Amino acid sequence: MTLKTCGSRFALEAIFAVMLIRLTPQMKQRLTRRAHEMIEHALRLFPELQDTMITVGYTRKHLGSATVIYRKGSIDRMIIRLRVRGVTYQTIGHELTHLIQGLAHGARSADPDKVPSGEKQCDIWTLARDPLFCDDAPTYIKMPRRMRERWPDYALDVRDLCIAAIQKRHTYRQYIRWLEDEIRKLSKPPRQEKSTRPAQLSLPFLN
Repeated sequence: MTLKTCGSRFALEAIFAVMLIRLTPQMKQRLTRRAHEMIEHALRLFPELQDTMITVGYTRKHLGSATVIYRKGSIDRMIIRLRVRGVTYQTIGHELTHLIQGLAHGARSADPDKVPSGEKQCDIWTLARDPLFCDDAPTYIKMPRRMRERWPDYALDVRDLCIAAIQKRHTYRQYIRWLEDEIRKLSKPPRQEKSTRPAQLSLPFLN
C-alpha cells in the first residue's frame, strides 16, 4: 500500500532521521510501508553502518544499485537505489553489503575480515549475514536454473555453503569456484542405490 497521507510520510521520515537515512524526492513519493519496514529491518543487521548517513533513492531500471562517493580519499556519500515494487530483502541486503565494501576501500586485500570487492563476493557475504536475506535467489552466484526456480528448497543449504566458503577463503583462493561447485552438487537428485537383494521369483498360483 502506497503511503499517501502527509502524516505517514512525516512519520517515516522521522524514523529514518533517527537511523541516519535520507530519502530522495523520488523515493519519498514512491516509498511504501512494506518497503520502509524492510529497509529498517535490514539495516538493523548492518551494525557497521550505524552512525553513517545513507541516501535511499528510487530506480526503475534495475532491482537495485549502490554508489559510494569519495572525496579526498574519504567517503563523502553512500547511496543505495531500490525498485520499490517487489523489492526483496536479498536486494536490500546486497546493496547494503556494497556499502560495506565501500567502507573497506583500500584495505580489501590486506584485511581478511573485510568484505572483498566484487558482485559474487557481495552475494556470498549477504546470504551469510542472516537468513533474512535468503528470501530470493542471489543474482551473481552461478547455480542451475532448477535451483533458482525452487529457491526456497535450497536457500538455507546455499547459505550454509556461503558461510563455509568465507571460512575457506582464508586458506583457499579459489573459494568461489569451490562454492559454485558445491552448489551445483546440491541441485543433483540423490543417487538411488541399487538393491543388493536377489530378485524374488514370482510363481503362478495353482489351485
